[in-house]
Amino acid sequence: MTRRLLFRSALAALLPAVAVLAGCQHPHPPGQLVVASKSTLASVDPIDITGIAGLQLLSAIGDPLYATGADGQLQPRLAAAPPQISPDGRTARIPLRRDVLFHDGSRFDAAAMVFSLERFRSLAKMGYLLDDRISGVRASGPYELELRLKRPYSALPALLSSISLTPLSPKAYQQHRNRSLADRFVGTGPYRLVSSTPQKQTLLPFARYWGPPPRNSGIHLVTLSNSTALFGALVSGEVDVLMSSGIDSDQQRALAQRAQEGRLVEGIGPAGEIGYLTLLSDRPPFDQEPLRQAVALSLNRELISQRVSYGIRAPLRSLVPPPLAGSTPPAWPAYNPARAREIYQQAGYCRGRRFTLPLTFRSNVPADKLFALTWKAQLERDLGDCVQLEVTGVESTTAYRQVADGAFPMIFFDWNADFPDPDIYLAPMLACSKAKGGQCLEGNAAAAGSFWSAPGLQAELQASERLTGTARLPLLRQLQQRAAAGAAYIPVWQVAPRAWAQPSLQRPVFDGSGRLVLQALSVR
Repeated sequence: MTRRLLFRSALAALLPAVAVLAGCQHPHPPGQLVVASKSTLASVDPIDITGIAGLQLLSAIGDPLYATGADGQLQPRLAAAPPQISPDGRTARIPLRRDVLFHDGSRFDAAAMVFSLERFRSLAKMGYLLDDRISGVRASGPYELELRLKRPYSALPALLSSISLTPLSPKAYQQHRNRSLADRFVGTGPYRLVSSTPQKQTLLPFARYWGPPPRNSGIHLVTLSNSTALFGALVSGEVDVLMSSGIDSDQQRALAQRAQEGRLVEGIGPAGEIGYLTLLSDRPPFDQEPLRQAVALSLNRELISQRVSYGIRAPLRSLVPPPLAGSTPPAWPAYNPARAREIYQQAGYCRGRRFTLPLTFRSNVPADKLFALTWKAQLERDLGDCVQLEVTGVESTTAYRQVADGAFPMIFFDWNADFPDPDIYLAPMLACSKAKGGQCLEGNAAAAGSFWSAPGLQAELQASERLTGTARLPLLRQLQQRAAAGAAYIPVWQVAPRAWAQPSLQRPVFDGSGRLVLQALSVR
C-alpha cells in the first residue's frame, strides 16, 4: 500500500509539469513518432556501445550480417546466404549482398566489412565477441568475406547477428579508424541518424535503403530522467511509445492494466535478460560447495518475483533463458527450505549460530534493492534461526570495476546477451583459460567474480560449440547441471522487454534479439 500511495503522489505532482512541457514543444511532422526510454547515450559509435539503449539505436541505423526473427530463426541480412564452412571448421566464407549503400552513398562490400570488423576488434569495449572466436578477417572477393576461426564454432551465424558488428562506411570513418566518432553514424540501416545528443537522437528514413522502407516518417528517441516521468509522458500523450527498460514494476503493472483496458497497446519481446547471484567460490564464506548449494535452496523465486515485480520478472532456474536450447529442464533446484536447513545444520548452524550471507546489490538499480530486501525478509521468516542476510549497496560502475578483484562474496547482477544463443550466456560465466582444480585462475569465470571451475568443464564448453541442433542439447544440459551443482551462480529471474504505444498505433513488435523494431511502428 505504501508503494502504491507514493507512486500516485509522485504521478499527481508530475502530470502538470508534463502537460506544460508538452505544450511548449513544437509538434513533429506528421508520421514521425517519439519513442522514450530512461537511458542516455554518450556515444553512437559501435565501439563504445554496450548498453540496451545503444544497441536499440544501432538496430535501426545499422544492419547485421544475419538477424534473428521473432520466430527465433536466423536469416541473412547483409549476408546473401549462410556461411560456407571448410571441412575442418576453421574457415568461413560469407557471400555479401551487392545492392547495399551506406548513408553517405558509398557502396557496401567485403572491404568495408573487413574495415568495420578490424576496427571493432581493436577498439571496441565488446571486442571479446570476436577475439574469443576469430583469429583473422579478410576480403576473399569483392563481395565475399572470409573469417578464420580459432576453433570450430557452430553458433557463428548467431554471433554475426550481433548488431554491434554492423558495418560502417570506410569513407566516413577514415579519420576515425583508430578513435571513436561519438556523435555521428554512417551505416546501412533503414534510418539515417540526422542528429544526436545524450538525451535525444533523431532518425529519418534512408531513401536508398536496400530493404523494405520504414512504416513511419521518422523516429525521435528521447530520454527522461526517471520512471515516473516516463510513465507520465506516455499517459499524457507527450510520447508515442515507451520502452520498458528502466521502468519500475509499479509503473509497468499500471501500463499493462491500461493496455488491457484498451487505453494503450502493449508488445512483449523474448526474454533475453537474466538476473543472477554470483558467489565468490575460492574464499570464505562461500568456498564450501555445500553451503553454496544451501544458499541456492534458500531462494524462493516465486515469492520474490511477485513481491518485487508482480510476476513481470519471471522466476528462472537456468542460466540460459527459455526458449533457447538447453534451458529446460531447469538445472537449479527449486526452493526447498527443509533441505537447506539440513545442510546448514550439518555445517554447524541453526542451533544458536547463524550463517551470515553478505549480499551486495547495485544501489542505483531499484529492482536490485527490492530483491535484496525481499530475500532478507523471506530468509528471516523461513530460516531465521539458520541464516541472516546482510545487504550492502554499491553503485553499479563500482561493482563492475571491482568484481574481477574478488571484492564481493555475493553480488546480484543482470546479463543481457547481444545475440540469442546459449553460448553467450554460458561462456561469459563458465569459460576458464587457466584452472587449478575447482578454481579458475584466468578467464571469464574469474572476470565474472566467481573464480569457479570444474575439471573438464572448459573442454565440455568447447565441445558444445562444435555441435548444432538436437546433438547439442545433452551437452548444454550437462554444462548447466554441473554449474548448478557448483552453485557459484544462482539464476533468479528473467526479464522480457516490453513497449507500450498510444492506442492509435499498431502493436509494438520485437525481433528475436529482444529489440523493438522501430521501422514497424505505425499508425493503425
